[in-house]
Amino acid sequence: MDGRTGATRGDWKPEPGDWEREGDTCVALLRDLIRIPTVNRGTGGDEGAGNERPAAELLAEFLRKAGLEPKFFEKVKGRTNLVVRLKGTGKKPPLLLNAHLDVVEADASAWRHDPFAAEIHDGYVWGRGAVDMKHMAAMSACVMALLAQEARDGRKLDRDIIFAAVADEEAGCGLGSLFLTEDHPVEVHAEYMLGEIGAFSVQVFGKTFYPIQVAEKGVCWVRATYQGEPGHGSMPRPGSAIVRLSEAIGRLGKQRMPFHPTEVVKHFLHGMAKELPAPQRLVLKRLTLPQVAALILDHVIRDEGQRASFSAMLSNTAAPTVLRAGAKVNVIPGRASVDIDGRTLPGQSESAFLAELREVMGGDPHFEVLRTMPAVESTTRTPLFDHLAATLQRHDPTGHPLPYLIPGFTDAKAYARLGTTCYGFSPVRFDPTHEVNFTKMYHGHDERIPVSGLKWGLRVLYEAVSDFCTKAGPDEAR
Repeated sequence: MDGRTGATRGDWKPEPGDWEREGDTCVALLRDLIRIPTVNRGTGGDEGAGNERPAAELLAEFLRKAGLEPKFFEKVKGRTNLVVRLKGTGKKPPLLLNAHLDVVEADASAWRHDPFAAEIHDGYVWGRGAVDMKHMAAMSACVMALLAQEARDGRKLDRDIIFAAVADEEAGCGLGSLFLTEDHPVEVHAEYMLGEIGAFSVQVFGKTFYPIQVAEKGVCWVRATYQGEPGHGSMPRPGSAIVRLSEAIGRLGKQRMPFHPTEVVKHFLHGMAKELPAPQRLVLKRLTLPQVAALILDHVIRDEGQRASFSAMLSNTAAPTVLRAGAKVNVIPGRASVDIDGRTLPGQSESAFLAELREVMGGDPHFEVLRTMPAVESTTRTPLFDHLAATLQRHDPTGHPLPYLIPGFTDAKAYARLGTTCYGFSPVRFDPTHEVNFTKMYHGHDERIPVSGLKWGLRVLYEAVSDFCTKAGPDEAR
């Protein structure tokens, strides 16, 4: 017999009472992780100041207590990646769970509660990394511990299950998942990967949707430089490099790039429209028509956040982020430049993006491509995608899972290089009566995650992984 539930050996699975205890364990682990300030100040794979080592060691201690043997991998001292594997029968290829341990900076003066104290207020765990994405690290570690318990009790898994807690995602993955896939591919090679961003509840006109990430945009970071005649500051020059640059930035801020609706975005918008009342249904479906999309975005969709999100899903984007010009107040410089964060849709090439960028900016700038990463897109026609959607619907029959494209990038950029099918699946349920949602928490002030929604997500993730990887198959395992 199993002492935790009285079940026969090999049949143990958490019961409702157990889930409350397991949820408390997950919340406590998340709070401990948040209290470790793994702030990444790097810029694209340099050393930065992430120091993920203490967080990796905390997870390692937790996993060792569950009978697992985690490994550490470092490209740079202190920028630690943890990988742990639970062996299955090997009948099928592995499944990988992934979470990054680094976080972005937090201005404590702008927060209502200390961003690294992990306090609980109003039913939420507050802190930098609560959503992006230490909650997935905590949930994944707890899932691994539960499955290790089942394995000791005789349950067989068809697949190895790997958990990677990685460094440096916030600065481009160079010291984390890219390092692992390039230098230690055998440790993380899997058929499927579950990571950020997806399976969080979204409320739209009273309906609940669960986007599952199947695609993410590519990266094309560019430095655009304008030349002009230098001179004395007492004699302004209308065609100076700075003036030409400022005019180009103004155009960049006002003009959209051409629309390129992808199949994933069409599926997402049409799937959402199907569940909405007539006016909203018609509007969303027509967003996939380039000839009318701009009119809808500018004159029909009033919510600024929704407008920005839909725009980013429908076109390549270019955001000016860093300006450089001049060194002395009384000297008009001969050159001025701007660094641009470009994001490209699946199917769009670097050259096509640069042509669109040049068309918008005008004035024939010199372009220097600083870094590129390709878009990633995975098919929805897999047993796992169907299983993830079914698991979500079982736990929220009113919810509607949909495939989703995100405008940012994740560690999927690295794992896709190994041929892994990558899905964003880090489930959390938000209270629809609260003015808190998943996407607004990313990199924002007062980042927080609902305690009850995290506990709900732990059970969803556990069942999604456990049932999919059980020898008996998902249906029989339940």
